[in-house]
Amino acid sequence: MRRSAVLMCLLSVTLSISVACGDRAPEAGRTSGEDTGPRSTSYPLTIENCGVNVTFDGPPRRAVSLYQSSTEIMLALGLADRMVGTSTWFDPVLPELAADNATVPRLADNDPGLETVLVVEPDLVTSASAHTFTPAVVADRSRFAQLGIPTYQSPSVCTGARVDGETVTRTEPLTLDTLYREIRELAEIFDVQQRGQDLLDRLLRRLDDVPSSVAPDTSVAFWFSGLRTPYLAGCCSAPGLYATELGVTNVFADAREDWPEVSWEALADRDPDVLVLADLNRRRVDGDALDSKVKFLESNPVTRNMSAVRAKRYVVLTGSELDPGIREIDAVVKLAAGLKAFGLAQ
Repeated sequence: MRRSAVLMCLLSVTLSISVACGDRAPEAGRTSGEDTGPRSTSYPLTIENCGVNVTFDGPPRRAVSLYQSSTEIMLALGLADRMVGTSTWFDPVLPELAADNATVPRLADNDPGLETVLVVEPDLVTSASAHTFTPAVVADRSRFAQLGIPTYQSPSVCTGARVDGETVTRTEPLTLDTLYREIRELAEIFDVQQRGQDLLDRLLRRLDDVPSSVAPDTSVAFWFSGLRTPYLAGCCSAPGLYATELGVTNVFADAREDWPEVSWEALADRDPDVLVLADLNRRRVDGDALDSKVKFLESNPVTRNMSAVRAKRYVVLTGSELDPGIREIDAVVKLAAGLKAFGLAQ
C-alpha cells in the first residue's frame, strides 16, 4: 500500500521541509545537504500557505486557533502556553490534551466574531476550515493582514483543492502527507522542531499495527448525518484517505464533494460491506447521534436489508475523526480494528 512508501519517506527526512516528500523547497540560505536534524528556525520566516505568503518575525506568543483540529495539533506540539484562545468545537478534546486545553481560554463553542478574536490581541490566527476565513464568519485573511496579524490555514483545506469562499472542491484525494506537512510547518513557525519530530514519530508508531491485508473488494460507506437525505463521504477528504490507506473501496468515491447528499436508495443499491457511522457530540438534528442512526438503519425498509445492517458491521467514529486533522491516525486505527473484528482484515 501507499502508506508504507509515505512512512519510509517521512522517516528518512527531518522536520525541515523536504523536496523529496513533495513539500516546499528549503528556505533561502539552506541546502538539502544541510538537512541532518531538527534545528532552530531562522527568522524572519516566510512560508507559502494556501496561496498566501505569510512572514513571521519571531515565534508567535499569542496564538488563536479557530477550529478544533487546529487546536489539537497545537496542543499536541506543547504550545498551550503560547495560545490565548480557541473556538469551534465539535467533540470533547482528546483526553491526553485535556489538561493543557483547560489552560487556554475558549472564545466560543462555535465561530466567534472578529471583535472577540481581536480582544485577546493575537499574533497568529489559525484555522482548519475554509469558512472561518470569510467575512460572513470571522474575517478573511486579507483583513487580518491589514490588522498586522499573520494567519495560517491548514493545508488540508487547499491541497489538491479549489477553495471558493466556504466551498471546497477537491481535485485530488487528501493524503496523510498533508497532516505531516501541517505539523512540520507549525513546528517551524513556533520554533519547536524537536517537538514536531517527536509528534510525527508517535503518530507513525501508531500505524505499525494497522493490518496490511484486507479482504479483496471490501467496500465501505461513511455516514456523517441526516436522516431524510443523508450526507455520505465523497472521494477525497478524510474518509477517502482512510479507505485508501486500508485498501478498501469507498462506495461513493465517484463524488467530488466532501459530503454529498445522496438518497437511501443509492446507498442500498451500492450495498457496502461496512458502514462507518459518525457519533456527533453536537446533537443538532436527527441523525447526529449514533443511536438514531442505528435505529433508522435497522427499521427503514430501504436500508434494513443492506449487508452491513443485517450483519451489524458498524464502525463508530466521532465527528472530529471524520475531519482532516490529527485524529486521522485514530480513525485509520479504529477502522482497521473494525475490519479485523469483522474478519475482513488480518
